[in-house]
Amino acid sequence: MLQASKLIPQGQGLARTMVQRAAHLELDWDVRQKSRFDTVASDERHVGVFLPRGTVVRGGDVLVTQDGSLLRVVAAPQPVLRITACPDHPAHEQAFDLMRAAYHLGNRHVPIELQPDHLKIEPDHVLADMLRAMHLTVVEVREPFEPEAGAYGAHHAAAPGHADHGHAHGPSHAHAHAHAHGPDHKHAHD
Repeated sequence: MLQASKLIPQGQGLARTMVQRAAHLELDWDVRQKSRFDTVASDERHVGVFLPRGTVVRGGDVLVTQDGSLLRVVAAPQPVLRITACPDHPAHEQAFDLMRAAYHLGNRHVPIELQPDHLKIEPDHVLADMLRAMHLTVVEVREPFEPEAGAYGAHHAAAPGHADHGHAHGPSHAHAHAHAHGPDHKHAHD
C-alpha cells in the first residue's frame, strides 16, 4: 500500500500542470475530515493516508506519497441540503434570512458551507424543518461539501475561493487593515 503523509494546501507552490496530471482521490466530507484513512486513487493504487491528527483535507489539496508522487484531492459529490432564501423577498431581506439561518445552524455547531447565495449542510430532517419554518427553501442535492473551518480551524483549511491571509491573527492583531474612519473615530488603544 502506498502511503501519503504530507499535505500541500491547495497545491501551493506546485506547477498547475503537475497537479492536473496527478492521479486523484475523490473523497466525501466524512473521509476528508479524518487524518488517517485508506482509499483507492484514480489510477487504482491503494493509498493509506497518515496526516497529523486534526488535519482536514480539502478539495484542491495535494497529498505527497512516500515515493514522491502527487495525489490531487477532489471533493466528491454527496447528499447535502442546499438552503436558499425565498425569492419573493427583496435582496437585502434574502441576505438577512441566510445570515439568520447561518447563525442558528452555527449555534448548533453544524458543519456549514457558506456561499454568497446559499448555504449547505449535511442532510438532517429536523434542521430542514426548522429552516423551512424560517421561510427558507431547502432542497436535497448531490454536490461537493466544503464546510467552513471555523474560527479556530487549521490555517490551510479555508474553503476554496475564500481569502486566506496566510498568517494567524494573535490577540494583539498588530498589523493594519485598510479601512476608513471619520476624523473623530478612536480605537480603545488610541
